[in-house]
Amino acid sequence: MKLAAIYTRVSSEQQKEAQTIESQVSNLLEFAELKHYQVPPEWVFRDEGYSGSILERPGLDKIRDLAAEQQLEAVLIYAPDRLSRNYAYQMILIEELNNRWCTIIIW
Repeated sequence: MKLAAIYTRVSSEQQKEAQTIESQVSNLLEFAELKHYQVPPEWVFRDEGYSGSILERPGLDKIRDLAAEQQLEAVLIYAPDRLSRNYAYQMILIEELNNRWCTIIIW
């Protein structure tokens, strides 16, 4: 079975109240199972209250560290804007992870 991490993010108080981060996690865990990915519980990252316009976020930093250590094969995300609102930042992250043999998979 392939190893993957899940990355979720919400930036606004309204999104937090609507529990959209938990719906992202739930959907991505189901998706991981369908695609035969194993997601260790400690590899489900939730960056709540962080803007998508910055790259320094605790969960994203851990994903990048895991990829640098070549511990995971894929990162499952709900949508590209969960990585970043800035398209250029999305491409930087995707290239960085791909260079470390890690694929970004969008639900």
